[in-house]
Amino acid sequence: MVSMNAQGASPKSLRQHRPFALYWGSRVCSTVALQMQAVAVGWLIYDITRNPLDLGLVGLVQFIPAVLFVLFAGHAADRYDRRIIIRVCQSVSGLAMAALAIGSAFGWLSRDTLLAIVFFTGAARAFEQTALATLLPGIVPVSLLSRATAASASAFQIAVIGGPAVGGLLTAISPVLVFALCCLLYIISSTVISMVTVERNASLRKPVSFAVLFAGFRYIWHNRLILGAISIDLFAVVVGSVYALLPVFARDVFHVDSSGLGILRASPGVGALVAAVLLAHRPPKQHVGRMIFAAVGAYAIAVIIFAMSTSFFLSMGLLAILGFSDMVSVVIRTTLIQLQTTDEVRGRAGAVNSLFVIASNQLGDFRAGLAASWIGTVPAVLVGGVGALMVVAVSRMMFSSMYRIEALETRR
Repeated sequence: MVSMNAQGASPKSLRQHRPFALYWGSRVCSTVALQMQAVAVGWLIYDITRNPLDLGLVGLVQFIPAVLFVLFAGHAADRYDRRIIIRVCQSVSGLAMAALAIGSAFGWLSRDTLLAIVFFTGAARAFEQTALATLLPGIVPVSLLSRATAASASAFQIAVIGGPAVGGLLTAISPVLVFALCCLLYIISSTVISMVTVERNASLRKPVSFAVLFAGFRYIWHNRLILGAISIDLFAVVVGSVYALLPVFARDVFHVDSSGLGILRASPGVGALVAAVLLAHRPPKQHVGRMIFAAVGAYAIAVIIFAMSTSFFLSMGLLAILGFSDMVSVVIRTTLIQLQTTDEVRGRAGAVNSLFVIASNQLGDFRAGLAASWIGTVPAVLVGGVGALMVVAVSRMMFSSMYRIEALETRR
């Protein structure tokens, strides 16, 4: 295995690394805004229509721009300053939140207006997520990359805990407050990311062509380890996602207000944060492949039991288990992709990974909303959990080499 300390003198701790600290702070701000936005938009749409299919449409309109722009997002991340890309995207999101605040204040928000604005934030996120993921290896030494990935994930989970809780509480007071605060957080995040010092910049200067744009897909397709890690997560979450239907559970199953919805949305973040902190201090060193399959299997079981639960507090615990399991899979997969990918194609490979992440979440939301409109909310979640277990079984047969991975290694 290639030594992880080959870069010479470097900070021994992430706490001593100022660029990462700024990156971490920026990500917390932008993710808090995103999570607050998700709670408020979901609650408002279900309040307007009381149709779970419309909750699924929120996921679909965010997925469409991800598909449309993924190739260009990856190429841009490999060609241009990733900090500038992030700043532009966060500025667009900030303007979208300002529009939602004004619309809430003057009462002209409708389902279609909400979906249209969410489309623009989805387009911005397609570029931002790719640039964020590919920026990290350029600001921390390779020796700290595994820990930085987990610590970055912990920043996300802190936001996933705090964002929904605050968003749910403020939505109960006034949606205007939620969207105005989201706008402010995006502005702060954009400012902070501009202060990050990059040690290794994107260097691609090839002209745009189909060969250049599709390089990320080709790279991942020919790497069975990366392909397997991405595929199991993609299909398990597509068939087993529950997040879009949480407004329905909050209103119609547990009979709580938007504050209760915020708590439900925050619960997976609690479990995921615990996992991220554990992995940041004790990175996985053996049985890595088995850990991915076990984590996705635990995710599926948690979804199944959640579907049958009528207890608000039990459901909180199940969502925390779901979040813990998902985070274990995310950290291992993300680290594997970073270590197995060369820098010249990292942006485009990262864009493909971002597309699959967005696809799993947003298409999962759409599937959940569509299924709930056909067979009911509880059966839709139950069937999804069983489907996720089937994904684990099929993936075990198709990607046996990934199951046998013992340790994370750099590409030879």
